[in-house]
Amino acid sequence: MNAGLNRVYPTGHEARMAVRRGEHRAPTAGIAPGYVQANLAILPKAQADDFFRFCQFNPKPCPLLAASEPGDPRLPTLGEDVDIRTDIPRYRLWQHGKLQAEVSDLKDVWRDDLVAFLIGCSFSFEEALVEDGIRLRHIDQGTNVPMYRTNIATRPAGPFHGPLVVSMRPLKPADAIRAVQITSRFPSVHGAPVHIGKPEMIGIRDINKPDYGDPVEVKDDELPVFWACGVTPQSVIAAMKPEFSITHAPGYMLVTDLKNSRLAIL
Repeated sequence: MNAGLNRVYPTGHEARMAVRRGEHRAPTAGIAPGYVQANLAILPKAQADDFFRFCQFNPKPCPLLAASEPGDPRLPTLGEDVDIRTDIPRYRLWQHGKLQAEVSDLKDVWRDDLVAFLIGCSFSFEEALVEDGIRLRHIDQGTNVPMYRTNIATRPAGPFHGPLVVSMRPLKPADAIRAVQITSRFPSVHGAPVHIGKPEMIGIRDINKPDYGDPVEVKDDELPVFWACGVTPQSVIAAMKPEFSITHAPGYMLVTDLKNSRLAIL
C-alpha cells in the first residue's frame, strides 16, 4: 500500500513536509483541501525558452503558475520553503522521450542547468465542483482520474509539439452544464472543458482504457466530460525526445501554499 494513502493535512506546507520526510508517497488528490496543486516539467536551460513559449501558446493544458531560475530548486512564489527536488511523492525521469525510471526524489539527478515549470492542476477546480455538490467518480472510488491522449494537436513552439492530453469525468447532463459554468471561473487550472460526449471525435478509441490514470465507469445516463490536462507535457516530451527531462508521475503533484479560492475569476 502507498505510504500516506488517505491522509489529509491542514496546510500545503504540512503536506509538503510529509512528502519530503517520505511519509506520503501516494497520489496527492485531496491531501490538503483548499490548496493549489501543480503539475511539473523540468528541462535543461537550453530548451527552457521554447517550453515557456509552448506554455504561452497552449494555456488550456499548460497554465503556467511558476518557473524556477536555472539550477535553483526553490519556487518562492508557490511557498517560501518549496524544494522541487524533494516535495513531490513520485517523479518520472525521461531520456530522449522514453521513460527511464520513477523516483521519490531528485537529489541524485539534479543539475545546475535545470529549469522547473509548475503548471496548474485540475485538482483545484475539482474542489469547486465537489463543493457545489457534483459527485466525481474517481474521487468516490479513491482512484486516479482517467487521462487520454487525443488527436487534438497542441500549437508548436520551437521543437515542442505533440497531442493534447485530456482528463475525463463522467457527469449527468445537468451536472455537465454546471461543471462548465464552475470551471470557466478557473482559467489558471485548465478552465472549461474542451469536449463533451463522443470520445471517438477526439481520437479516444476505448474510454475504458485510459493512457494515464485509472478507468472509471461512464453510466448510460452520463456524458464523458473532457478537460485539458497538465499531463500534456509528457506526451510532448515523448514526441520531441529531449536528451533529458523530468516530470511528476500522473496524480502525484506539488502541493503549494496558494489557496484555490484565489484562482477563481468571479
